[in-house]
Amino acid sequence: MSKEEFPSEKDIDKKDVSSKTKKTKAKPDTKKKEETKKDSNEKLDKEIADLKDKNKKLEDKFLRSEAENQNMQNRYAKERSQLIKYQSQDLAKDVLPAMDNLERALNAEVDDKDSKQLKKGVQMTLDSLVKAMKDHGIVEIKAEGVKFDPTLHQAVQTVPAKSDDQKDHVVKVLQKGYQYKDRTLRPAMVVVAQ
Repeated sequence: MSKEEFPSEKDIDKKDVSSKTKKTKAKPDTKKKEETKKDSNEKLDKEIADLKDKNKKLEDKFLRSEAENQNMQNRYAKERSQLIKYQSQDLAKDVLPAMDNLERALNAEVDDKDSKQLKKGVQMTLDSLVKAMKDHGIVEIKAEGVKFDPTLHQAVQTVPAKSDDQKDHVVKVLQKGYQYKDRTLRPAMVVVAQ
């Protein structure tokens, strides 16, 4: 055998050393790679969890904002319908004293023909006002002879009842009351039997 076929001791030692160093170097590199990969995966998992949490919070915030927006729209629509429904209320309150004055004028006694004509004109004016009020949903509150209702009547005076049937009933109306749709514009001032 020639020298070339058999490796020398130096060559064997070099191969052993290099293979040992390769093996020892390979292991730490693999471990580092695995640790780096593991750290990277942990960071990615944490980042994903944080993003999912942030997404969940943003979605919750969005849903709350949508609900708030819907509630505001509903409240606005309700207020608007209330305004439309009761738009004539202030005008009616301003006209009621004029109607009261016309009714007082009609209660005055007249003797001559001219006064009777004037009274007839006042009656026609009052009738026109009452019709206009009814057309807009403003009606007189029924008071005389009905059971006293504190939401519709204002008791100004009480008198002793003549019978048990008359107790807690209105016996006299001092000033008419009016209702606008389902609201009391002005309660009727009444005398109640006790």
